Parts: sequence; C-alpha cells; structure tokens
Amino acid sequence: MEFQDKRLQCVECGKEFIFTAGEQQFFREKRILNEPKRCRPCKLKQLAEMPPQPGSTARRVESAVRCSHCGKETTVPFIPKQGRPVFCRDCYQSKRFGTMA
Repeated sequence: MEFQDKRLQCVECGKEFIFTAGEQQFFREKRILNEPKRCRPCKLKQLAEMPPQPGSTARRVESAVRCSHCGKETTVPFIPKQGRPVFCRDCYQSKRFGTMA
C-alpha cells in the first residue's frame, strides 16, 4: 500500500500538521490504528505535564555542582550523594581513561 502525506488538525491548538507517509507506515508496522490527534509541540507539552510513571527515567534531574577535581561549575544529570566526589565532563573523561593528573 502506498502512503501519502495527510493534513490533520490538532485537537489541542487547532493548527494543521502533516501526518507523513513515513509516520503512517510506522503506525501500520506497529499496528497503531488511530491517527495522531495532536501536533508535535502539543504532544510534547502533554507528555511534559504527565506525572512520571514508576520506574520511568523520562524526567531527568539536573543538579548544579562544583567539580571535585578542578573546581569548575557544571551540571550533572543526577542528585549527588553526600561525601562522594562529583566531576565535570572533562575531569570525568580524564579519570575514566586514566589521564587525570
């Protein structure tokens, strides 16, 4: 079956968006029967507002920290534990590959 791009209207914002032939093929392969109802920005907004599911890692925590080795301010994608060193990306890579001075 040959798919063609379809114009759909978002139920959230009312704007028109394209349901591409590739997306339609993906939906068919995954046996998803319903067409999308929301445009991408509205879908992302909806997902961001949903509470996290148990065991889900969809929402990351960003913590501002100071590198234990060089003192540079950085962010890390976890909550650091008290008493454990935290490294910036450069120092972590150096430590990982054994080149940290």
